[in-house]
Amino acid sequence: MSEHCNCGCDGHSHDHTQEQSKYDLVLNDYSAAMSDNEVAEKVKQIIETKVEANNTAEVKKLIFSCIDLTTLKCTDNEESVLQLTEKVNELEDKYPEIPSVAAICVYPNFAKIVSESLEVESVGVACVSGGFPSSQTFQEIKVAETAMAIHEGATEIDIVMCVGKFLSGDYESVCDEIQELKSICGENTLKVIIETGALGCAENIKKASLLSIYSGADFIKTSTGKESPAATPEAAYIMCQTIKEYYEKTGNKIGFKAAGGINSVHDALIYYTIVKEILGEEWLTNELFRIGTSRLANVLMNDITGSDKCFF
Repeated sequence: MSEHCNCGCDGHSHDHTQEQSKYDLVLNDYSAAMSDNEVAEKVKQIIETKVEANNTAEVKKLIFSCIDLTTLKCTDNEESVLQLTEKVNELEDKYPEIPSVAAICVYPNFAKIVSESLEVESVGVACVSGGFPSSQTFQEIKVAETAMAIHEGATEIDIVMCVGKFLSGDYESVCDEIQELKSICGENTLKVIIETGALGCAENIKKASLLSIYSGADFIKTSTGKESPAATPEAAYIMCQTIKEYYEKTGNKIGFKAAGGINSVHDALIYYTIVKEILGEEWLTNELFRIGTSRLANVLMNDITGSDKCFF
């Protein structure tokens, strides 16, 4: 993230000649002004002083239990998704020392296959929805896709905030859309991806996080993995700080999910450490912390077991 960007967030108060909307009033309850350089320095300090202490087998097992095991390829088909689900079913018998992943994350058309073949009750069925990964489609299609995914067995929905509308200042449309999709989800978990790499600066990441939470997000998520940069420790720091401030004001716990380009054990330990340092031990559970990845599961398993096999 750059200290100087073209997103209109210069750290100074903006001209409020027009009547403030309810969304502006929500944002005014929090300090959105953040320095990208200060965030980078704080993240650097956390990485240099805190991460190594968390480099233990128990922490790695906990991180494994927080994985949303993800396959979002154009080559996915019923057979490949079924094979992935069966691997999760086999995990407990083959590796009893390793906990199950938190969820299997697929496109909506595979929700039924996963839900009908998944035998591990603790594992959720997550689906990307709402015009993933760009969120650029009709609202009616987003609603229908989300409703169909849930009807087919999805227990968790990952949507993308409409970044274009957010950057143009149309907070009302952004929030109304998230609220409507949350109403479709009901008691099912809604994760809102704010696509941090497209937001340009710390202030925008904080505002997008706040608006998503205000609109009903159960989790806020860094990225789709389809844009660059994807997840970054700096974005995670800002999002966790926002969750913390919201919790301190309301008593409501919102989950955090890091996704996009998380391929190494060290990467995972960094995100775990940021959550631990900012939000505390209470967030170190897969009910409040997730990592979306297609590669990390094998890497973590090999690290924990000392093998070099490719299980998934």
